[in-house]
Parts: sequence; structure tokens; C-alpha cells
Amino acid sequence: MKIVELVLDDNEESGIEAISIVESPAIESDFIALKSDEIKLAQVDSEKKILMGALLIPNKPIYRKNEGDEYYIYFSKDTVLKASQRYLTNGYQSNSTLEHSDNLQGLTLVESWIVEDEQYDKSRKYDLNVPVGTWMGTVKVNNDEIWNDYVKTGKVKGFSIEGFFADKIEASKLKTLEEIDEEESLEMLSMIKGIITDDKIEMESYSDYPSAVKNNAKRGIELNKKVNNKCATDVGKIRAQQLAQGKPISLQTIKRMYSYLSRAEAYYDPSDTKACGTISFLLWGGKSAKAWSLRKIKQLEKK
Repeated sequence: MKIVELVLDDNEESGIEAISIVESPAIESDFIALKSDEIKLAQVDSEKKILMGALLIPNKPIYRKNEGDEYYIYFSKDTVLKASQRYLTNGYQSNSTLEHSDNLQGLTLVESWIVEDEQYDKSRKYDLNVPVGTWMGTVKVNNDEIWNDYVKTGKVKGFSIEGFFADKIEASKLKTLEEIDEEESLEMLSMIKGIITDDKIEMESYSDYPSAVKNNAKRGIELNKKVNNKCATDVGKIRAQQLAQGKPISLQTIKRMYSYLSRAEAYYDPSDTKACGTISFLLWGGKSAKAWSLRKIKQLEKK
């Protein structure tokens, strides 16, 4: 099975966009999550409503299945460090969602650090055993509903990352274990053993979105061409091609769609067809996609 290293490019829009609090990990290219036995939140201060947890672990293989192709992705220590720095530089400390779907208010990343010593890192005090190079964070929860209904009840158990990495896979980045640094490969092999036995992943996909979604994506592609394709990340451009062609998308992609469009709608101006905010919004299917994705999420979560 292929091992794919994901990297940050020079595009400032690439990287991590939001931190989601979740019950279980997402298995989807736009989400980077820990295994269910690894996502763990520590209540650093229940009175002050502060949570601590791992945000991204280096050299940790994460299973992916895309159109029948199965592989693992991982991030090097260098990429984890760069991603953590770019997240803060971009001012995303207050970007948060619930289960990669609903945008949340009142959650702020107030501490961010890279583990440099497994024995003496502050995370050990809270029984969070993570390797050197892990991106750790503490989040202040100024949202009584989330704290009382989700954190205290145990409905959410860890952090999961929303970002633009997996769709940037290039053929040159495909590696086998033999081609990876020996230390990294041994570390990943030990983790893969648990994944193979524990994770039986079945991903359903859906293509019943309305024609208006396809038309909006096509419109976005056309408008982007007129401005030399300068708008949107690679993820947005690829997503537009999927929607324009009516290709099926997974539930996690649908959640990602709704989360993104809910935030991006503020920058959508139909009268300004050269604005990147307008073009990017259309590339993801526009208002029709936002309405459909919300309906679809509710429909599927009732099952």
C-alpha cells in the first residue's frame, strides 16, 4: 500500500483552516484526525473551561480510501511545525467547528506548542502521551452550550483538523516504506499495525445534489479562467471539477462543503464576478450547495 507524504506549498491559503471538536475521527481528504483511541481531550481547568489535546502528530499514518484507491498519508515533523505556525500567522485561532459541520463561536486556541521532550512536556501532566514533534494546543471554551452539552457529557472527545493538504498529492510525493527515512518508516509501521486491525472503513458517497450546484461550479470555473485561475486553493478548484461533472462526494465532504460555504458566504457578491470571494463561493456550488448540504447532513444523521 502506498504511503503518501503531504506537504505545505507556498500558497498561503494552504494549511489548516479550522479546529473541530469531535466525537470520533473523520476519514476524509480534507480532514486530518487521530484514531478513536488517540483523540483525547484533557480538561486542564474545568472552572475556566480550558481543554488540551493533540492537533497533529508527525509520522502518523492516516488511512485514506479514494475511488477504490487505498493508501496512507502522513506529515513530517517539519510540515507539522510549518502548519502550526501558518495557522497562527493567518489569525485562525478562533476558527472552530462542531463535527466538521457547524461553525462555533467562543472557542479560541490560546496555547500552541510543539512537543520537544516526551518526558518533560507539559502534556504529560495530563496523561497525554504523544511523540516529539506533535502539535499540541489548549482551547478556551467561552460557550456554555458547548461546554455543558458536549464537553461535560463526553459527546466530544478530541480535536480534528480541517485543512488543505490531501488534495495536493503529486506523483513525486508517492513513497513506499522502503523510500522513507528509516526512523520514520519504523514509527509508521508500528502505528499501521493497529490501524489495519481496528479500522474497517466503509465510505458511502452521494451525487443527488441539484443541477444548480453543478451550474454554479461551472460558472465559478469559467470566472476563474478569466482572472487567470488566481482564485481559490487547489482544493476548491478540484472540488469544482467534481461538482461540475456530477461526481459523488462523501458525507464528510458534504460537511466540509457546508462548513466552508457558511463562512465564505460573507464574501460572496454576485455583482462582482472578478472577486475571489465570489468565485471561490461558486466553485464550491454556491447557495444551492449550502442549502443542499445542510439538508443532506440532517437527512443522513437521522439514519
